[in-house]
Amino acid sequence: MDTVTRPRILVVGAGFAGVECVRRLERKLAPDEADVTLVTPVSYQLYLPLLPQVASGVLTPQSIALSLRRSRRYRTRILPGGAIGVDLKAKVCVVRTITDKIVNEPYDYIVLAPGSVTRTFDIPGLTEHAFGMKTLAEAAYIRDHVISQLDLADASDDPAERAARLQFVVVGGGYAGTETAACLQRLTHAAVRRYPRLDPGLIRWHLIDIAPKLMPELGEKLGRSAQEILRRRGIDVSLGVSLDKAGAEEVTFTDGRVVPTRTLIWTAGVVASPLIATLGAETVRGRLLVDPELTVPGQDGVFALGDSAAVPDLAKGQEGAICPPTAQHASRQGKRAAENVIATLRGEPLHPYVHKDLGLVVDLGGKDAVSKPLGVELRGVPAQAVARGYHWSALRTGVAKARVMTNWLLNAAAGDDFVRTGFQARKPARLKDFEFTDSYLTPEQVRARAEGRAIGSQ
Repeated sequence: MDTVTRPRILVVGAGFAGVECVRRLERKLAPDEADVTLVTPVSYQLYLPLLPQVASGVLTPQSIALSLRRSRRYRTRILPGGAIGVDLKAKVCVVRTITDKIVNEPYDYIVLAPGSVTRTFDIPGLTEHAFGMKTLAEAAYIRDHVISQLDLADASDDPAERAARLQFVVVGGGYAGTETAACLQRLTHAAVRRYPRLDPGLIRWHLIDIAPKLMPELGEKLGRSAQEILRRRGIDVSLGVSLDKAGAEEVTFTDGRVVPTRTLIWTAGVVASPLIATLGAETVRGRLLVDPELTVPGQDGVFALGDSAAVPDLAKGQEGAICPPTAQHASRQGKRAAENVIATLRGEPLHPYVHKDLGLVVDLGGKDAVSKPLGVELRGVPAQAVARGYHWSALRTGVAKARVMTNWLLNAAAGDDFVRTGFQARKPARLKDFEFTDSYLTPEQVRARAEGRAIGSQ
């Protein structure tokens, strides 16, 4: 008897783009219309904008890790691993599972939403000594590390060591870096009251960025307001300055300053996932070139979106405009990609992605925030209400909403206990240890895997 196989749809990545795509496919496709597989090393969607609040202890890690298995319509097969190569001709995705087994996953349609990784530069000591702020594990580890610096400084009788452990450096004046510095400064400011042997004046936070302005997307006035808030709290903001080299016990800035510190947090932007380089397809500044319909030109059944795709921003009406790598664009692109995959399956016309930016929100902790919803500039409590209201409403599940709201209320009423969990204690946990950017294959290795040939050490 002839066996009729259903079309195989493979979605790579469980970020905002990938998860919204899968959810829309589950809602719109009949159960016997196609098989859907999601490639992701973790079975949750991370609500990345709230990561600094996890690092500072305002939110628990579980509250922003939204389970992929709570959907009532759940029928997607989850392949636990990371895509390390795609052969577009053979229609095969090479996946390294969480047990380090390499498998070939064939597909008929593929949706590429692998997201981004931390952008690094050839700075001596950077990947060996800096922390990142891109994953849930990194945020949890940084919280433990910052509290441990207070503990070790309090126990030390060496003034130089004590001063070094109480200096913290954040590189990157974008949203992630600014919120990270702001939230963690509040953590140390509140915690030092529990350490009577420590002089609060020794705690110094440094935020540096090579750009001339802090968060330039906010505009001149709001960016300046955010900078004034940080400086009022005692954070040393240095613009036009970057990192020259990093060591285990000190860092050197490009202006010649040497800061003794045990804490360097690197948040200087992101780049497209290294998976994109395995495709051999055209890119725009490292992001995969796609049409307005989110399809890859010249490739049958290949869709791409999110941080790794150069999606034309039709709403701006400017030639060459590309959508910024933000959550609001990624989630809406996910829905459009799902609808266009379904349209392709059914032989219907595809529709372009169009979305007008809703604005930006920056939560600096406590009553401090700056927001620009729909172009309206807000500061202070109104901006904080908009920022938290936006994030709360954007959480995908009712359980996540309840957890986040409970955490916010409990933290406001009772504060923090400043407890270290011992996460990965005594193990390396710097930039090079979390994002596994050296795990990807070359295009030649991908082709060899697809053809079943040996590929050396792989």
